[in-house]
Amino acid sequence: MFGSRLALAEAYAEILATDGVVKGLIGPREVPRIWDRHVMNSAVVAPRVPPGATVADIGTGAGLPGIVWAIARPDVHVSLVEPLLRRTTFLDETVAALGLENVSVVRSRAEDVDARFDVVTARAVAALDKLGRWCMPLVTPGGVLLAMKGRSAEDEVAAARATLHRLGATSIVVTTYENGETPTTVVEVTK
Repeated sequence: MFGSRLALAEAYAEILATDGVVKGLIGPREVPRIWDRHVMNSAVVAPRVPPGATVADIGTGAGLPGIVWAIARPDVHVSLVEPLLRRTTFLDETVAALGLENVSVVRSRAEDVDARFDVVTARAVAALDKLGRWCMPLVTPGGVLLAMKGRSAEDEVAAARATLHRLGATSIVVTTYENGETPTTVVEVTK
């Protein structure tokens, strides 16, 4: 998945397990599951991102999935969008420590971002109805929202379908990416 950049992914996992816990971005109970539940859960979706794409990770928190995608896909540019200062400080420090040149940290709420992206993503941020209202305006025509969801993805799509279509969705598909014991479910909304 990471090829020659595996060491960077391992370094990021270590940052999450140490500074991420100390700074309250990852719960201490998550440490044994960082690699499988967080890093690989994010990484399995990275191949879905088109070559050379611009990506916005909305409400990125500790940088998931954005930093993972930036490591796995050095050909894409990832903007980590996060409104909280303590989180953007952690993200700035992490991006610098990893030497990631294809990442920008943006301290902002999604609705205040004045840019468009080929891919917009979010993981564990909000219900799809609300997430669509925040994210779809940021997706370029022909682009895609990749909303990382759990088991309730189909129900969320049913509840949000009308809103997503009103916001320009032309296609809404739920896709599952295999990741060992914990598959990653993504609602893919094409604009």
